[in-house]
Amino acid sequence: MVLNLRFHLSGHHYYSFMVWNLFLAAIPLGLSLGLRRIEHHGVALPLLAMWLLFFPNAPYVLTDLMHLNEHNGNVPKWLDLLMLLSFAFVALWYGFQSLHIVQHWFARKHSHVAAWCVTVGSLGLSGFGVYLGRFDRWNSWDLVHRPASLLSRIAAYILHPMDHTRTWGFTLGFGTLLIFAYLFWFSSVPTTAESRKLD
Repeated sequence: MVLNLRFHLSGHHYYSFMVWNLFLAAIPLGLSLGLRRIEHHGVALPLLAMWLLFFPNAPYVLTDLMHLNEHNGNVPKWLDLLMLLSFAFVALWYGFQSLHIVQHWFARKHSHVAAWCVTVGSLGLSGFGVYLGRFDRWNSWDLVHRPASLLSRIAAYILHPMDHTRTWGFTLGFGTLLIFAYLFWFSSVPTTAESRKLD
């Protein structure tokens, strides 16, 4: 594994947090797999809320590229790039796969239009969630541990958008990137009888 090679070459474990970030990225996939067995909306809604709360952790790993060349020591920059991209691509696959499962569930329960609205909305909200995590250093657990502080911060962004142009600029830019990336990924998914219904 590239990460282990980097540990060996550098003599320290600075990038060990990438393992934790990848674990967080896998949580939405696990939650979406549970959704497959649920038929009643009353049971599905709490699970979907949890999924949406953790979903930004998958594309968040893309922003770990900002750590490129930190504490590099004797490690070549290209090796760090390969390592970070490896984690980012796997995390993004986790996220897109989980979103695809949620999309199928909504298409089956409601309509194709509703499924795509949920898909695009989730990716857009994820851009905002990634901003909260990367720049404000909030995480998914804070909605439980510090709900008042987190919600008041979000309210400030919504109520005073012109005071937070960087926030909404990043949200729009990153959210748009995710939407186009998902459309590209979706177009490459092997066609099955079930997936054709979403075309």
